[in-house]
Amino acid sequence: MSRKVVEIAGRRLSLSNLEKDLYPAYGFTKAHVLEYYRRIAAFILPHLKDRALTLKRYPEGVEKAFFFEKRCPSHHPAWAKTAELRRDDGERMTVCLVNDLATLLWVANLASLELHVPLARAGSPETPDAMVFDLDPGEQADILDCARVALILRDLLARLRLASYVKTSGQKGLHVYVPMNRSEMTFDDTKTFSKAVAVIMQKNYPDLVTAKMAKEYRKAKVFINWSQNDAKATMISVYSLRAREKPFVSFPLEWRELERLAGLGDPEKFQVTHAEAVSRAEKTGDLFREVLAKKQKLPHL
Repeated sequence: MSRKVVEIAGRRLSLSNLEKDLYPAYGFTKAHVLEYYRRIAAFILPHLKDRALTLKRYPEGVEKAFFFEKRCPSHHPAWAKTAELRRDDGERMTVCLVNDLATLLWVANLASLELHVPLARAGSPETPDAMVFDLDPGEQADILDCARVALILRDLLARLRLASYVKTSGQKGLHVYVPMNRSEMTFDDTKTFSKAVAVIMQKNYPDLVTAKMAKEYRKAKVFINWSQNDAKATMISVYSLRAREKPFVSFPLEWRELERLAGLGDPEKFQVTHAEAVSRAEKTGDLFREVLAKKQKLPHL
């Protein structure tokens, strides 16, 4: 097993199997994965900071078996920050916090291609910073249908004086985030509100939207998954790689770009590759920065 020791901001990090092809159909090695996360670090780290990371590890690449790891591996470097969370059964669990470049690259070196985080920070696990609408296309629906739903949702939220921000899931759907950033917010608040909005959307667009979880209701429709507004749930982080045949990224879009893409009518145009993600982020900055900063209140429906 090949190893290379590097120093990052005074931290020594041993990198292994850099030549391992983690995306075999594309020829994207672990070295490429590490380089992507190094270059996107300035944009992704604020969205990972102080959040309990769930690692999704692909030690043999995206075509082979993967596993989730909620607990921080016991062999984590002494300098990597962690937090203690209490599980439902009362047991305490140590979780990883990816707060700096060295920790980000350590996680990537474990072949955790996808980085999943909760909507709350580890220090306030019951207080969501944002509300999310996870738009998931059912059979015979696609990301173009998700785009239609996202644009309707944007306008509905705007009438309620709520700003929203959209990103690709990096797979088949879209995620619409509504920043809250208020200490009094609870997951009960955001889940109740998001479910009510999903039900309203289903009532007004019955041929396009479902708010029901059961698979049989999703055919040719977009499921608005309001249940992600939960302390136990995690979302793929913005700027994270996805474990697909190509190294696509969950990437933020401006609303006018979503409108343009919807008009093109080609689902493939929504996919953002690793190289495009870096060049676009460096050019435009973080289009999701307001999700971390903007304070909003939920109105009464």
